[in-house]
Parts: sequence; C-alpha cells; structure tokens
Amino acid sequence: MSFVSDLRVVLEGRDFRRLYATRLVSQFSDGIFQFAVAGFAFFSPEKSTSAVEIAAGLAVLLLPYSILGPFVGVFIDRWSRRQILVIAPLVRGALLLAAAALVAADAPDGIFYAAALGVLGVNRFFLSALGASLPHVVPADRLMVANAVTPTSGTVLTFVGIGAGYLLRAVFGSGHPGTAVLLVVSGLVFGLSALISMTMGRRLLGPAYDPDRPQAREAVRHVLTGLADGARHLARHRAAAAAMGAMATHRFMYGMCTAMLVLLSRYYFAENAEDALNAVSIVVATSGVGYFLAILVTPWATERFGIERWVPAMLVTAGVLTLALCAPFQQWGFAAAGFVLGIAGQSIKICADTAVQRDLQDAYLGRAFSIYDMLFNGSYVLAAALAAALLPPDGRSLLVLVVIAAGYVGGAVIYRIVTPARVVEPLPSSPSSQ
Repeated sequence: MSFVSDLRVVLEGRDFRRLYATRLVSQFSDGIFQFAVAGFAFFSPEKSTSAVEIAAGLAVLLLPYSILGPFVGVFIDRWSRRQILVIAPLVRGALLLAAAALVAADAPDGIFYAAALGVLGVNRFFLSALGASLPHVVPADRLMVANAVTPTSGTVLTFVGIGAGYLLRAVFGSGHPGTAVLLVVSGLVFGLSALISMTMGRRLLGPAYDPDRPQAREAVRHVLTGLADGARHLARHRAAAAAMGAMATHRFMYGMCTAMLVLLSRYYFAENAEDALNAVSIVVATSGVGYFLAILVTPWATERFGIERWVPAMLVTAGVLTLALCAPFQQWGFAAAGFVLGIAGQSIKICADTAVQRDLQDAYLGRAFSIYDMLFNGSYVLAAALAAALLPPDGRSLLVLVVIAAGYVGGAVIYRIVTPARVVEPLPSSPSSQ
C-alpha cells in the first residue's frame, strides 16, 4: 500500500488528525530551530568554525535524545500525556524566547548552548508523549500503518521547516539578530501545537491508572537494569541486533560526512559564511529528496530481495558511491552523495525498525528502542568527535573519505556474517494490502 493510501486510511479518525497535526506543527518548528542553531554554530559571519566546534554543536543537538531517552518513558507512563503536549510547547517557547534574547544581546556561546539543551530536553519529552499517545487515537488494526506514516510525515515537515528557516535567514540576515528572529518564530510556531493539543480530552491519551505500577523513583532506579536486560535479549536475536548495528554504522559514517561537509563548505568551497550555508543547504535538500524516495523504494525492494539482502546492499552502495562522488572534492559530488546517503540511510533505518519490531518480544521493545535511540544519536556524535581529530582545518581529506567508504563496506560484511539466513520477507504493510 502506498504512503498516500496509508495516510488516507488513518486520517479518517478525528482524534488521530488532531494528534497528527500536533506532530506536524511541532516538527516544522523543529526544522526552523535546528537551522537556527546550525547557522549560529557553524555559519555565523561573526566567528570561525573548527572541527571541534562542529562536534560540540552536534553534541548539543543530539545528546539530550541519547541521555534522556531511556528515562523519559518512566514519566510519560505516569503523567497525563495530553498535559505534556500542552505544557511542553509553552515551556519550550519560553526557552526559545530566552535563547533569542541571549543571541540578540551577544551573550557567551556557552549560555546559548545551555538554553538550546533545555529546549531539546523538553522536546524529548514532547516527542515521546506523541509516540506513546498514538495507540489511544487509532484502532489496533491500523496502528502499524499509523506508526509508518507519522514519523515519516514529521521528518518531511522538519525538512520543510529547515527550508523555511533558510528563507527567513535570507530575509532577516545571517547575523545574531537574524538568528534571534528564527528562534522567536520557532517558539511561536511550536506554541501552536499546544493550542491543537488542547482540543483533545485530558484523559484521551492516557496513561491508564495502574495501582501496581512502581513509583517513579523506583522505576528510574530500574532503568539501567532494564536496559541491560534489553541488551541481552537483543543479543539473542541476531537479525535484529545486526540491523541495529547497520543503522549505527550508517550514522557513524554519516556523522563523519557531516563534519567534513561543514568544514569544506566553510573553508574550501566558499569564500564566506553565507555561501557556505548555501552549499550545505543544497546537500540537505538532495538528502531530503533521497529520504522521501527511500519511503517509496524500500517496501518494493525488500519485497523482492528481503531485509537481509537489502541492508548490506545499501551499506555498500553508500560507501562506494560516496567515495566515487566526493573524491574530486567538488560541490556537485557532495550534493549527489547527499542524495545517495538519503536513500541508503533511510532505507537502512526502515529495515532496522522493522527487524526490531518483527523479531523481539513485545515486552522488550521499549527497552530495545531506547538502546536504538542511544546508538542512533550517540554514534553520530562520536563520529563528529573522531572527524575533529582526523580532518584538516579546511576539511579536505581523502583519507577520511576512504575511512568512510571502508566503514560502510566493512559494516555490510559484518552484517552478512552475523545475520542468519532467512526466507525473503517484505516489510509489513497495512492489513488491507495483505
């Protein structure tokens, strides 16, 4: 069943439409915010950018998701999720206004990054509440379809928000005042999601009262033990573990590509910060196109080849074509590589999501996806840190490109060694398509 057909099916529910609109508005705001932070950290005319600063900026953007992720569920399962969706945007909006004031006042970067960390920490609770609320607004037989279309739509809207941030920067300027405007707009747009959430009943999204549920303090203490149990369960299911490892491999190599691209754009391809941002924006746009095509291609490909063949094929494709396209160190090559990595990376992620959901017991899925989130974001940050040690000041390094290509190909080989043979199985679709 196509993405559009799946979306039409789940949009029949009124409560789903409201939750879906909440996600779309919030992730559009995320795109503007992420563009503002990236512009401030990496492409501000007022300062230079080093590989170390790139790693630090990526850590600010991603570590809250890795560190807070395992603990968020403890509170999501105890607090009113509808109230989280109402209150979190207001808190985030206040933090964004504060961050905008700090930028406009030319406050030290460390203070701004602290405010950004607060924004992202709140956003982690918000996104987790959205995910946990979904089973309350769609019938059980449509939950798989809803799980397929909502994160995809949200990510597409994030790309749209990045485009909107680019246009706003063009209108209001690339300096600190322009960044402050982007932060204010992001805060106001995110606040709209609170208004949408208020149209839903306070008890609609759960959680249901459970007198046997452990107290939050006790549950927090058990989080690490639970993660260890989840890791042991995952290790006993080689196909799911290998798919998660393939996803982490892609994210690590993609993180190195990101650090290289930012430095090349800043100091090799362009003569000023604004031209550098334009160069990176082109790559982001081609990656977004690749991401969307992966949504269409991956179900077709896995139906014919199976997940266990498609994942290593995508890893090898990513490694070989990235080296071939980027080795000349021309802007067009990196734009084309962005398209390739968009398709390959999202295909791998879709397959990893499916392998985990397919192979693991339901009681372990929450813990497995907590580990998944930590790997997804942590590997990206670690890669940027490694790139900071390997890359020259202008980012031009054939050695790093070879390391990236070898990492992708090596990941494919390890995946095939670890993954047990399996009869070709397509990705699951909606009930009506079976």
